[in-house]
Amino acid sequence: MPLKKEQKYRSWVEVDLDNFAANLKEIKRLIGPDVDFMQTVKADAYGHGAIEISNSALKNGAKMLGVANADEGVQLRISGIEAPIVILGPSTGPEIDDIIKYNLTASVSDIAFARQLQKALEQAGRKLPVHIEVDTGMGRGGTMRSEALKLVSDISKLANINIEGIFSHYAASEVIVPNNHRQWQLFSELLAELENAGFYIPLRHMDNSGAIMNYPAFRLNMVRPGLMAYGIHPSEQTQSKAMLMPVMSFKTSVVLLKDFPANYGIGYGGTYVTRKPSRIATIPVGYGDGYAFILSNLGEALIGGQRAPIVGRISMDMCAVDVTHIPQCALGDEVVLLGKQGNERINADDIARKAKTISYEVLCALGKRAPRIFVQKGKANTVEPRLRRIFIPDEEKSISRIDNIIRHCLQTRARNEELGNAIYYEMFETLFGKEDRQLELRSSFKYDIRIAQMPKSKANGRSSFRVNTSISYKKVIRDDVFMIGCAADNKQLAALFEDPLCEYRWLLGEAKGMDLARDFKVEKVLVDNRQVGITAMKKTARGYEVWCGADFLKDKVNKEAEIEIEITTKQSKDNKIFPVYLVYPTRGVEISFSYEKAKLKNVREESFFAGRHPAPVVKSARGKYIKVKVSDKEWIFPTSGVIFFWDI
Repeated sequence: MPLKKEQKYRSWVEVDLDNFAANLKEIKRLIGPDVDFMQTVKADAYGHGAIEISNSALKNGAKMLGVANADEGVQLRISGIEAPIVILGPSTGPEIDDIIKYNLTASVSDIAFARQLQKALEQAGRKLPVHIEVDTGMGRGGTMRSEALKLVSDISKLANINIEGIFSHYAASEVIVPNNHRQWQLFSELLAELENAGFYIPLRHMDNSGAIMNYPAFRLNMVRPGLMAYGIHPSEQTQSKAMLMPVMSFKTSVVLLKDFPANYGIGYGGTYVTRKPSRIATIPVGYGDGYAFILSNLGEALIGGQRAPIVGRISMDMCAVDVTHIPQCALGDEVVLLGKQGNERINADDIARKAKTISYEVLCALGKRAPRIFVQKGKANTVEPRLRRIFIPDEEKSISRIDNIIRHCLQTRARNEELGNAIYYEMFETLFGKEDRQLELRSSFKYDIRIAQMPKSKANGRSSFRVNTSISYKKVIRDDVFMIGCAADNKQLAALFEDPLCEYRWLLGEAKGMDLARDFKVEKVLVDNRQVGITAMKKTARGYEVWCGADFLKDKVNKEAEIEIEITTKQSKDNKIFPVYLVYPTRGVEISFSYEKAKLKNVREESFFAGRHPAPVVKSARGKYIKVKVSDKEWIFPTSGVIFFWDI
């Protein structure tokens, strides 16, 4: 068919997300409801587009994503993906900074790397999970089976590393051979040894695509589908064991049609000579697009629903197709090199056999400089840039370019270079801190303040109010431990802001007689309605710190949860204002100030909200309360808030 007007590309790759979802449904049928799956998306999701495939996989039940290295994990993180990302190859020392910065899960194969990671985590004040890889016969990555128990024992002593998973990899799961049974036995025995030694590792995975189909009895609690998710069977032995739908098609169009006499050479070196008058179509695809040179005079294309041979040598950017037998062929006609057209289909295995390679390589290489078009419900709802994404490993350079674009845009908008720079630096420091850090987003922020007279039994009750504050909001949990800090002055408060583990900050002030440890009390902390324990309370150079943590929080890392904090503190009667600041982008705000029991007079509020619709709804009852509300549909940006002030 002719190339559609909106698809003005020399060639393009279509990725059918409906077929991908159908394959995941088939995988879930095979593994059953009690087994989770980690979708393998390394090498740009086998050439399909890692970002879109990852999002689709997560929507369809994937618990984790598997990548080859930290660079691939960073690419997913900066695209907005927050799910756990496991680096499936042995991680390296130079990757540690990115592993920590972007919350990636490293694979560990030796204690030296684990100690490097531990040292870096200590310096960053962070904890991270790892998966331990065991070599049971692959002869590639992983610690040797005989050394695995000691490695687990040694890593378990590293305080900032949590052993979340352990895995191995079959060398030949696509076929049924004795070595697969031996690998399974070695890994099973290791897991039993670990449990007997008191080590329980939550996630255990060994099955790749071949094992999912060939060895249903060899099932742990997680699998790692790769090729089969993209609609390709690992071998002929698996053909009858799963119904898979091809996900990728590679298409181009006819850019030139010429009639040649007999005995005319086609392409470099004249390796094909016409035997009779022939019609030859030129298509804009060559080995530069991953269509292998070895397919010269061997490959096939689909045009008008019919097979047509590739003739002559494949050059870097073009090749020729004999369409003599397709008289209706015209300029602009769709050409399918991988995929279906009419009743004919060319699949990755067909190409691999002729190119003397494997289907994995075909998928990863084919159309490598073509845009990806993602098809869902028969419609192309996303069109990628003209060139396929090539991720720059040092992504900071890319971020730097983006930052410069934003800064120049602000200069243009402000019509003043100096003012544009000032806005840029103020905006980025507010959102990301002095050092680049992950953007914190919160929603459904509720802040309930209840101010009252101190009980008469309190020694300083005449000079202070008692303040009970309940704070709740939703956000993505970043760690299984966190700190609530109370500062005596702005310098301490600024220091608390620099700590990524500081979940909430309070400024008590320096009023006479105030004591941080005595007058600031965290009454209760809940995450998703479950109690979080207080593990430590201490005075430091940056104020008073209350540390909280719970084992169940490990399962909530990188997931959205509701956080509730209840605080009791004091307010000096000499201080006749109470400010509430929003220091993170927040969607939906309710702030309530109840003062009936404090007998305050002439209570007012001053709201200052930055956002598209900055005017909040204010309700009040004289002598009782003031409530300020912004709809859950509206974003409020830093620095916003409300100041309540009064007379006594």
